[in-house]
Amino acid sequence: MIKAMGERFLVTGALGCIGAWTTRALVREKLPVVAFDVAGDPNRLRLIMSDDELRQVTFVKGDITDIDSIGHALDEHRITNVIHLAALQVPFARANPPLGALVNVVGTVNIFELAKRNADRMAPVVYTSSIGMYETADASTDDGVLRVDATAHPRTHYGVYKLANEGNARVYWLDDGLSTIGIRPMTVFGPGRDQGLTSGPTKAILAAVVGRPYRIGFGGRTLFQYTEDVARTLVAASRSGLTGAHVFNLGGSLASMDELIAAIESVVPAARGLLTFDEQRLPFPEEIDDAGIEVLRDVRVTPLAEAVQRTVDIFSERLARGVLEVKLTS
Repeated sequence: MIKAMGERFLVTGALGCIGAWTTRALVREKLPVVAFDVAGDPNRLRLIMSDDELRQVTFVKGDITDIDSIGHALDEHRITNVIHLAALQVPFARANPPLGALVNVVGTVNIFELAKRNADRMAPVVYTSSIGMYETADASTDDGVLRVDATAHPRTHYGVYKLANEGNARVYWLDDGLSTIGIRPMTVFGPGRDQGLTSGPTKAILAAVVGRPYRIGFGGRTLFQYTEDVARTLVAASRSGLTGAHVFNLGGSLASMDELIAAIESVVPAARGLLTFDEQRLPFPEEIDDAGIEVLRDVRVTPLAEAVQRTVDIFSERLARGVLEVKLTS
């Protein structure tokens, strides 16, 4: 991972789960970070950062659909690196498709356009795509593994938006030479993951810590990715110096819901019998090929049991201090 002199990061959607962890990672490197978000409550940041760390973040309240607002933030803070995470999750995009398209697609185009205009000082734009743009049948018929170049057939508006973003990134490279790196997560979990279709595993860990029953809304196997690992990968991508329009599947720990619950109960024995799951599987491929992502260099996969332990530790510490917000519904 190459750390450039004078790096100044802007993280869009910084008050979301992955955004909060990305912001934390940058603050802990003592780097200037601008947290750009339409929301105003930094509750996820407070969950994983100290008050002193929060004071090191520059907060800009702005709308990703307002290109002038973003442009002002880029110029005022002399931004060199953009990690673009602002998006509406699956349930919110389903509830309001026009707003979902405006935020997820137009917002991303705004970022690409502004990066093009400031190409002289910008690192490759990093953005999150998603395995959610694929359906189960998109995996290889030979071995059931989803390849990075598989053809996508999205089943949700959210998936369509993510596919559109990858297409727009490619066109910006072809037309304007703008370098971008898209990262496709699957089931991200850890403190702060409290919204979205695959937030159930994190809520199950939280339920175990507070001693409440919880039922995860899906079963089968999925690829689990610890939030801190995702953040590190995004930062590594921003520093990679890659040129072109790249997209990578993100690796992780492939496990069943039974295995996840066993890992949680191993850390929190008092939770035995409290956690269950629906049998219905997620409509996405289970086995995902992350070949090629090693070019980013600093790509880590925390073992599932260790990641569950770390999540429990954070929740337990915040619970003991009386500052844990318990939110187990969507």
